Amino acid sequence: NIFVLAMQLLDINNKFKVLDYLKFQRQKSSFIEENYVDPKDIKISFPDEKRNLIYIYLESMETTYSDKENGGNQDKNIIPELTDLALANTNFSNTKKLGGAYPISSTTWTIAGMVAQTSGIPLKMPFDSNTYIGYDKFLPGVYNLGDILKENGYNQVLMIGSDAKFAGRDTFFTTHGNYEIKDYYKAIEEKIIDKNHYEFWGMEDSYLFEWAKEELLQLNEKDEPFNLTMLTVNTHFPEGYVENNCEKEFEDNYSNSIYCSSKQVYEFIEWLKEQEFYDNTTIIITGDHLTMAQNTILESDNYKRTIFNTIINSSLDAKNNKKRKFTSFDMFPTTLASLGAKIEGNKLGLGVNLYSKEKTIIEKYGLNKVDKEIQKKSTFYDKKLLYGE
Repeated sequence: NIFVLAMQLLDINNKFKVLDYLKFQRQKSSFIEENYVDPKDIKISFPDEKRNLIYIYLESMETTYSDKENGGNQDKNIIPELTDLALANTNFSNTKKLGGAYPISSTTWTIAGMVAQTSGIPLKMPFDSNTYIGYDKFLPGVYNLGDILKENGYNQVLMIGSDAKFAGRDTFFTTHGNYEIKDYYKAIEEKIIDKNHYEFWGMEDSYLFEWAKEELLQLNEKDEPFNLTMLTVNTHFPEGYVENNCEKEFEDNYSNSIYCSSKQVYEFIEWLKEQEFYDNTTIIITGDHLTMAQNTILESDNYKRTIFNTIINSSLDAKNNKKRKFTSFDMFPTTLASLGAKIEGNKLGLGVNLYSKEKTIIEKYGLNKVDKEIQKKSTFYDKKLLYGE
């Protein structure tokens, strides 16, 4: 039993860098304060005709799952459709081929990844970082993507197949942008699923995508632009969830869940292309973070794992999207730019608009330095962002 406990503690430490956290908490840093650009102080102007946004967080989706020929690390491509979408549209990459964002501390689990991509900051909290539950505020000092879109008249909806209260996701999205929350319990209420239906984390992704179609048709009938944000779940570690109608193309369950997710996203995009709102809608597909699964499909000595991304129907052409070093922080200003918004100085939070020529924070300082500095105690972060003082 002691051996099992030791292994579990080791696993927790590997995933959440607990020992690093405790070590760095004894060190102070002004790095975040010195590099943080408060979006409240920045002029952000939208075009007269605002574009809709569909933002799809794919659970644990990384570029690693593509084949080596295209920039992944597999002999056989586990995400053929996502690869095709990324190659046919905009993919911000760390290489000349398909690539993505480097993982960085305090962004490596779902709510932290969502905070990073919408707010340009890490989620630095007292333990445990998934227990931001029951609070009526979530990062009250932050002004982020949801806040900006709300101020610009967007109708915003968050759709997830699990319980939105987990990790305080409901609070984060309602207090930053007044998103309408559509989760597992709302799906039962709206009779999308039966009240006794419960699989994996709640509701399978096939139901989520069908529900999203209904929601989009309703949003399109309103006069205001919309932001529909979704989070999938079938590819969650340790082994994913393979729906009955998924093809079993691989020997292991996890690969099959990823393979099926790629196909589901592609079919959803094909449906979107047929809708009247498609041309005026920017679609962002991104992993929330790298997978935590301890899996042989990931193992490699010299391959750098990155978080998947592609932007479809951007208002801008990406001229310098290859061989970029960037993190999830940079998705915040990049998302706004893809909608046609002009950002004075091209920086928000710790993020940089990747369509611009500005250096990202890790291009400027290096990934290791930034990673270490954001793990250290930041009085500015705690007071201004976490507690909103």
